[in-house]
Amino acid sequence: MTIRTSHVGSLPRSARLLDANRARHDGELGADEFAAILADEVDAVVKRQADLGITIVNDGEYGHAMLDTVDYGAWWTYSFSRFGGLSFEDTERFDVRPPAGRAGRLSLSSFAERRDWQRFADAYADPDSGIHIANKNPVRFPTITGELTYIGAEAVDHDIASTKAALAAVGKPVSEGFVAAISPGSASRVANAHYEDDEAVVWACADVLREEYKRITDAGLTVQIDAPDLAESWDQFAIEPSLEEYRAFSRVRIDALNHALEGIDPDLVRFHVCWGSWHGPHTTDIPFADIVDLALAVNANGLTFEAANARHAHEWTIWRDIALPDGKYLIPGVVSHSTNVVEHPELVAQRIRQFADLVGDERVVAATDCGLGGRIYPSIAWAKLDALAQGARLASR
Repeated sequence: MTIRTSHVGSLPRSARLLDANRARHDGELGADEFAAILADEVDAVVKRQADLGITIVNDGEYGHAMLDTVDYGAWWTYSFSRFGGLSFEDTERFDVRPPAGRAGRLSLSSFAERRDWQRFADAYADPDSGIHIANKNPVRFPTITGELTYIGAEAVDHDIASTKAALAAVGKPVSEGFVAAISPGSASRVANAHYEDDEAVVWACADVLREEYKRITDAGLTVQIDAPDLAESWDQFAIEPSLEEYRAFSRVRIDALNHALEGIDPDLVRFHVCWGSWHGPHTTDIPFADIVDLALAVNANGLTFEAANARHAHEWTIWRDIALPDGKYLIPGVVSHSTNVVEHPELVAQRIRQFADLVGDERVVAATDCGLGGRIYPSIAWAKLDALAQGARLASR
């Protein structure tokens, strides 16, 4: 069989789409005009994926509203326009301090207080350091000031319709389509002035997001749950937790997510884990082995994770000792979103075979570490997807 290929979601926006987003934001472009442009660009980005040989595709997350002048962070900030109960204050991205848990000790710090960000404070303070988000793209973040509700039905229905139309247009080269949606644990990482504590916020987010997940899967598309919070939150505690404390903190988020996925076919769900997608050092990341059982406990048959990341590429060996549960399959990243170096197809093939030789070709989907849009120059991003598809063909042979 030919090993299937995919990616994690965000793809580079076209110049036309970026211009249209700015014009819409400035009130210079009406909703109907924008929708027509968006549909055209989704058709084009799906076709481009298919032409390269990517078999499981999406809309590039083009329908996720951008609150920045570039699309970094759209995977998360898109949800701000789909939740009712939020108010925007004069809080910027790096000042956000999410709510504390019931234990008190497990209170999250602000983004700028992460342990790695403190260790390399000089590099993060220098916009010329090469770190992707050093002193860049401030965004006003919301505070929860009322009961959370879902107000994104029209937006997600448009994502679904445009993706399905584009899939129908390309036909056979593509085996299926997916739409990305945020996890309750990631959605909850905003300021809270309404709910009792962190856990209450997480469960409220789960109740709200269930509607988005169901709309996507009821339409026959796969939903990808973007959950960097599972691994990334380790580096965001004011006091470094014990592994037991952190796993208990994370278990709340897994339980809430499974509540949101109740009744949804796990075949239509894939779960994405990463350690945060900024282009900076990751010396304090939690090992995948310490949380992989939690990731596998999600009611999702697909598991996507970083395996090309220089801090985590060695962790493919954990699958020598882990019995992959029946029905589940791996979606390892075999090209990176955090380097401009385009991987050689032979290296990509070797990375794929590391997993396929352990769990079987049919239980591997070769992919990217994380989203490419906004994180790497567009022509380089597309070259990486080409290398990914070539590598999968080599690995299959």
